[in-house]
Amino acid sequence: MPTAPHPQNTDELFRALQENNRRPYGRSRTVTAEELTEAAEQFAEPVPLVHALIELQEAYAYGSEPRKSPVVFARLLALFDEQPDIFDERLRHTLFWRFKWVANALVALPEMPLTSVRQWLTEMRDRYEKAGLELQPYYGQAYRLAAHTGEDSALAFELWAGRPRTRLSDCEACEICERALYHLAADDDERALRAWEPVLDGKESCQEEPARSVSHALLPLLRTGRTDEARALHLTGYRACRRNPSMSGEVGRHLEFCALTGNEARGLELLAENRNLFDDVDSPQDLLAFLTGVEVLLRRVESLGHGELPAAGYPGRTWTVAALRAEVRGRADDLAARFDARNGTTAHSDRRRARLDRGPLLEALELTLRSRALDDVAPAAVPATARTAPSVPEELPELITRARALDEQGHPDATACCARLRVLVAAPGYVHPDDPAVGPLVRLRADLLADEANSAGDKDEFAVAAALHEEAAVLYDDAMEPGHAALARARALLAGAQVGPESTDSSDAAEATTAALSNAYAAIVRLHEEVSGLAPYQEAQLLRLRATVLGLRFHTTRDEEQAAPVHAEVDLLSEFAVRHNFAGQLSGAGLLRTSTYALSGNLSAAGTEIDALRDRLRADGPAWHLPRTLGLRARIQFALKNAEAAHADLAEALQLAAEWPADAVDTARLHDELAEVCMHLGRPDEALRHLTRSAELALRHGSRTDAFCTYSSAAQVSLDLGRVEDCIALLDSLLAEPDVTAGELDDRLVAQLRLTRARALRAGDDLKAATAEFAALAAESADWDDDLGSHVGIAAETAVLLAQSGEFERARQAADQALAAHARAPRYEHLSFCLRELARLHVQQQGSEGLADALTVLADAGRVADQARAAEYESHNRSLDSALAYEYGRVNAYAGTYEAALAALDKALTLLGEPGPDKDRADEWAECVRLAAVVEGIYLKHPTLALTRLNEAVPRLTALGHTEEARPLTSLAAQLRDEG
Repeated sequence: MPTAPHPQNTDELFRALQENNRRPYGRSRTVTAEELTEAAEQFAEPVPLVHALIELQEAYAYGSEPRKSPVVFARLLALFDEQPDIFDERLRHTLFWRFKWVANALVALPEMPLTSVRQWLTEMRDRYEKAGLELQPYYGQAYRLAAHTGEDSALAFELWAGRPRTRLSDCEACEICERALYHLAADDDERALRAWEPVLDGKESCQEEPARSVSHALLPLLRTGRTDEARALHLTGYRACRRNPSMSGEVGRHLEFCALTGNEARGLELLAENRNLFDDVDSPQDLLAFLTGVEVLLRRVESLGHGELPAAGYPGRTWTVAALRAEVRGRADDLAARFDARNGTTAHSDRRRARLDRGPLLEALELTLRSRALDDVAPAAVPATARTAPSVPEELPELITRARALDEQGHPDATACCARLRVLVAAPGYVHPDDPAVGPLVRLRADLLADEANSAGDKDEFAVAAALHEEAAVLYDDAMEPGHAALARARALLAGAQVGPESTDSSDAAEATTAALSNAYAAIVRLHEEVSGLAPYQEAQLLRLRATVLGLRFHTTRDEEQAAPVHAEVDLLSEFAVRHNFAGQLSGAGLLRTSTYALSGNLSAAGTEIDALRDRLRADGPAWHLPRTLGLRARIQFALKNAEAAHADLAEALQLAAEWPADAVDTARLHDELAEVCMHLGRPDEALRHLTRSAELALRHGSRTDAFCTYSSAAQVSLDLGRVEDCIALLDSLLAEPDVTAGELDDRLVAQLRLTRARALRAGDDLKAATAEFAALAAESADWDDDLGSHVGIAAETAVLLAQSGEFERARQAADQALAAHARAPRYEHLSFCLRELARLHVQQQGSEGLADALTVLADAGRVADQARAAEYESHNRSLDSALAYEYGRVNAYAGTYEAALAALDKALTLLGEPGPDKDRADEWAECVRLAAVVEGIYLKHPTLALTRLNEAVPRLTALGHTEEARPLTSLAAQLRDEG
């Protein structure tokens, strides 16, 4: 598969090599390197071939292809022997450095005889001595071989570790890892972790570090009680090695970590994400480490009784946990035996057995914000939306009559009874009871359809609900149950009226919904009037439906004239419920009345009504209405600015809701609302817990879109809290869901998840990954004709990131995309900030050479500010004009054009005016004064004028209480006086 144009000259070849060097390691990079090596052979000059071979060997080494790496190096070594003069100092250093790469590659191949490995080490030592190089790197490789075979490792360690480092020694991070692993092999966790400190703390790093060290340190951290550190390092370390063939062993250790901390479900999720490693890893040594980690996970899952769960394994077939474990065990055992046969020891089998025999180190460690159990990943798992009620009868006739009695009351346990009945009726050989009290089978089928329709309505699947209710009505007719048929048709009318209209215009949609609800109300009233022989509970339910339809209409229109009909219907329902002692319907009437008062803005009356309802429910029930009532009371308290009372109501509601099925009391909504209140009270960590719990409940209830929206909010809160790795891990998990990867989830919601992830990557200083994701989103969002404003924002953020990476040409292209979309969907602040940042980055990275480009970009920003002014747009943050003037000042200051800088900063101060009481405005004003004083006093060498400026500014700020903002000005004034 060709991946690059065929270079026609050496300049093109070197450019292609540089471009390939920026690609991630993997088959694409390797194939391109092979093609470029072939291309280099056509040129008469040997130097391009040397560079191509170096690139090719690197691709093989980091692409986990150890069999090919020595062959390429042999060609390099032959070129060096034939024409040493073509190797400059850098190429010579690279050549001698990569003797170690070949040694590592040979050790990783069990088919390579041990004598050949030792002969290579002798060759390395001889070459180093001949070149006058110190031998510490050679002794390092000798130690690695001893550690690999398990023989004489202590002596080899001393011979290596006791020698001073040289220019050709492995990097500090890699050597630290080797020392730590030596202590780990001696079962000294504490000493190993002390050795690892510089790497785990981020002070030492390289291509493979700290990811390699992290994977080895996870279990020692757990064994020494440092669980929080282990959790944090798992998140960062796994992300650094996932899907990477050359780090498959590290991935295996992360899987093992999941298995030993009660995170088996996450382990299976990570295994699925790394399925490519079963095929892509060509290094037997790396593959053995990976497969052993996989087996530790699968063995644990199987021991918990989940051997039939699906597992991601070798391509070409589907796997269960048990089947994949058997396959992996056979292959890994064979690899370990081949290494031991080559080495003449049992080291690899022994180490493998030790890993497999480890028991769990913790029962449960919350690794991510999305904690899942193995039951949650079962393919045919029934959503846990209802508990199995202990009152569900065993006998079929009693079960049927119990289900109907509970349904009449609106009792949550009716759902459990219907679920059991649905299983029994669907079973082969079902025989319906010949019992007049039970009625015919068609009646039972109608009951089950009605229950299914109610569930669909609870999930806002209104079209489905309407169709099921209509089908149930026909069956009730067949069963000679006119009252039930009327109720089913009334519910179908209500559900049908809630189906969203086709129009996307909000006013047209509201009008259509209002008309549909009005028509539904009239039809339900006609049904009520026409049907005869209604049981009291059926009539109460029809009255409840009538009031509900009018309540929904009022909610849609917010027209005060529509409130009176709601109250009238609620009064009818209340009177009927009191007369017949229907506590549930009386409670429903109270909720409707309260909601209508609240929507009318009469919060006092709403509060009085809801308090009375709460007290009545506490005294007389039904108890399952109390959580929902407390939730509504909390919303009213929140609207009355009493967040603490709202928090107390919601906390009590959740405590009571635990006694009932989650969907019966809408527990997910209670968690959502409590999260909102917690954010208002400044308790974001608590809010985050409630958001994730709400999302989990929504998933179990089958409301995937709602769940992903809530998880999206949780990810943003996590990012705002600075929990960057938690945010990324959560989003990685969501984006790996089958319906996401299959494109079945709303594409804009998926884009929002990806956008938050890109921002988290940027916050975590992974600019390369962040930029790639932003660029992809910018390209995709260019086609969002219905949401060009979002494209402006994404393209603008992309431009800034590209500029931060020094890719100004691509940054300019992204900015131009944003400008073009802005012309149709203005986003003044987004675009102005983007352009100002581009200008700043030009001069910050390029100095005076970047000034011309910076001024061109600022001219674009000036046009955006002009457009905003013409449109009478009021910015939410900084004034676009003052911010632009300040940026002109800063850009010119960076470029060394100080007179222009000072003039621009003075203009910015004029535009800002006096600082005023607002802290943000005062901070902006103070920073402008500070930079002006720096330019004036230090660079233009007018310290007296600068001091005058500062001495006037400081009292203005302090008089307004802005002492913190004044502090940098006071410090600068002292500096100018000292230097004067």
